[in-house]
Amino acid sequence: MTQTVASNRSARARAAWLTGIVLTIAVVCVLLISSAAGQYATTPIEVLSSIKRVAFDGAEPTDNPTDAALWTIRFPRALLAAVIGASLALAGTVMQGIFANPLAEPSVVGVSAGASVGACLAIVFGYTSTGSWVLPVSAFIGAMIATACVWMLAKGSGKVLVLTLVLTGIAINAIGGALTSFLVYLGDTSSREEIIFWQMGSLAAARWEQVGVCLAVLAVTALCIWLYRNRLDVLALGDAAAHGTGINVERLRFISVILVCILTGTAVAFSGMIGFVGLVVPHALRLIVGPSHKYLVPLSLLGGATLLGLADTAARTLIPLSDIPVGVFTALVGGPVFIVLLRGTLKKGGIRS
Repeated sequence: MTQTVASNRSARARAAWLTGIVLTIAVVCVLLISSAAGQYATTPIEVLSSIKRVAFDGAEPTDNPTDAALWTIRFPRALLAAVIGASLALAGTVMQGIFANPLAEPSVVGVSAGASVGACLAIVFGYTSTGSWVLPVSAFIGAMIATACVWMLAKGSGKVLVLTLVLTGIAINAIGGALTSFLVYLGDTSSREEIIFWQMGSLAAARWEQVGVCLAVLAVTALCIWLYRNRLDVLALGDAAAHGTGINVERLRFISVILVCILTGTAVAFSGMIGFVGLVVPHALRLIVGPSHKYLVPLSLLGGATLLGLADTAARTLIPLSDIPVGVFTALVGGPVFIVLLRGTLKKGGIRS
């Protein structure tokens, strides 16, 4: 028995390392392809040459059209897609752990909708003019309120019911959509255009400052989550198991929810509603490396960056001279996966403690 357990752990460790290597290569390739693709044709070699000229040789990005296009538009967008994808995937990983439920994900349970409402409130009432920090903070507050509502309503007799979780998320998303529509009605033309941006999800307005903010938030929250990785493993087994090992379940869950809201709020503030990244990536990784957060946390960062990077590249290049909202692509992938997960979970009994 002991040898079997050790063998399984060794196999999962090898799978995790191999997956990590593959995803690391994939992230680099996606960043190169995303930077090269677009209306102004470039190649990955030209991308690397531009990085060398500007970052190492001291050339100005405005010295030639290729450098200007790459450093002003494409590099910020490619990096922002990677960072936001990593943030959403990590948020989904944590939510699935604390809810012990494969269906828990920021967009499914209404967290993204709450964050979007918070951001839209800041836009309509003109608070964004007071500082760049207002939008992420407003989105964070909205995400916190939505998460609190879902958590309280979906919990019955100490357990989170799968069907109740999904239905509560649908209700919160509906309320968020209604509030957003009302804000569209209240806002002026400029505000309405920005709100539509949140609803569809887009990275077209990416800037270096946004990359810096999102990267800083991701680094801090990922470090905090990494420190709690072993406790999250125990919590995923249920509250009883966590209590039995001396873990303060309510405190751990509260801290985890705060971290998820910070990640989601920041991502939504700069990209709008991009759903299902936090559903697809953690679930796929669990099938490969198992439930251990020691592997899931770093791999979800790489997987999310790869998925959203690919989706954004497709959104920019599939139709010439157009920029399709990236949220459309993530919904097309995530929607069918969500249906499959829901059917499979309900067949197993419908309840996860």
